[in-house]
Amino acid sequence: MNRNLAGPALSLLTLLAACGGPSKEEKAEAAATTPADTVATPTTAVNLPAPYTSESKTKRSKVIGWPQGKMPTAPAGFVVTKYADGFESPRNTYVLPNGDMLVAESNTIPKDPKKKVVAALDLDPSRSLRATSANRITLLRDADKDGKPEVRETFLAGLNQPFGMLVLDKYFYVANTNGVWRYPYQVGQTNIAGPGQKILDLPAGGYNNHWTRNLLGSPNGAKIYVSVGSASNVAEQGMEVEKRRADVLEINPDGSGEKVYAAGLRNPVGLDWAPGTQTLWAAVNERDELGDELVPDYLTSVKPGAFYGWPYAYFGQHEDPRRKGERPDLVQKTLVPEVPLGAHTASLGLAFYKGEAFPAQYRSGAFIGQHGSWNRSEFSGYKVVFVPFKDGKPSGPMQDFLTGFIANAADKEVYGRPVGITYLPDGSLLVADDAADTLWRVAAR
Repeated sequence: MNRNLAGPALSLLTLLAACGGPSKEEKAEAAATTPADTVATPTTAVNLPAPYTSESKTKRSKVIGWPQGKMPTAPAGFVVTKYADGFESPRNTYVLPNGDMLVAESNTIPKDPKKKVVAALDLDPSRSLRATSANRITLLRDADKDGKPEVRETFLAGLNQPFGMLVLDKYFYVANTNGVWRYPYQVGQTNIAGPGQKILDLPAGGYNNHWTRNLLGSPNGAKIYVSVGSASNVAEQGMEVEKRRADVLEINPDGSGEKVYAAGLRNPVGLDWAPGTQTLWAAVNERDELGDELVPDYLTSVKPGAFYGWPYAYFGQHEDPRRKGERPDLVQKTLVPEVPLGAHTASLGLAFYKGEAFPAQYRSGAFIGQHGSWNRSEFSGYKVVFVPFKDGKPSGPMQDFLTGFIANAADKEVYGRPVGITYLPDGSLLVADDAADTLWRVAAR
């Protein structure tokens, strides 16, 4: 990045974030008429201040990369190693049936003309905006199981911001930002050269921060679940552009039978099944610009037909002042999520631990990648957290697990930004650091 232009870049990004929004008078009225509240959850109480109690701030990180020999910090009893690097925004990972690892390399492509300039000149210090996206899936093979892949091949190229990946019934599925495709697949193949079939169109566009589309097969393989984030922060462009968005969709493996499985989930990127259950869980990235502590991101069970609030309400039946009076019926239907994850943490990755290599307290619990805040006066996120589970339900508040991503908070410097989390067959965890173009492996000693 051109360091001489970092200051102007931050100013431009701040200006872009500040455009529009409610007036001072509207904010004062919202703060006066929407009282603070304390919400009980199964693991902890959440204090929700009144909207605009604190000013909405923009604080973007500067990614400086990891110095030679330095890496994230795990709790005692674990060892962190670099699994692979040299990617172009490794956003998500997936383990194939034979143990090969797939890495989806893709990133945000700005649509706004000013943001395009920022990306083209490489002026975004947080590395969220890049001029191009690799749009490929890379295969890694660690045949000797030493934690260092010796085979690296392009598995699939020419995609459109790929993210979700799935193998089901001799097909490989990939979720591009604008649709789901499937390809004939045989276990062990290192690349796909033949044409695929688009089985589902998906809405794309908007301000394009929520471009990721995740995939998860049902435990019996009969259904596929597709996550689709909102087109905006809080429907400021109207609900017409939000059709089939802020949802988890359910389809048949051939793309037919689409229905909305659950709605009101602003950006439900991480999807996984709690071990030993038939319960779907999602890590949800919540809305911005209401202040430092609003709105908490969360981990929630996703119930069929349920509504989780976006854009009309948040964390239960707390009406968003920017959508006041529009849908009181949906405000009343809004469910309270089970696990708060902190405001503006950008909680995106999710993987339940299904192995036995980690100590007992981690088994069946949830690991969550927090990409890190931009809309907060002090950094939040920039770490991997853990939520303990017992009998398929959360049994305690979140705990820090993989830290050390923040290099110098005062100077806004971070080494990288964790996002995708994958449980590996050998019992270790793989963490995708898309800002540092690196995959980290965390293993028990």
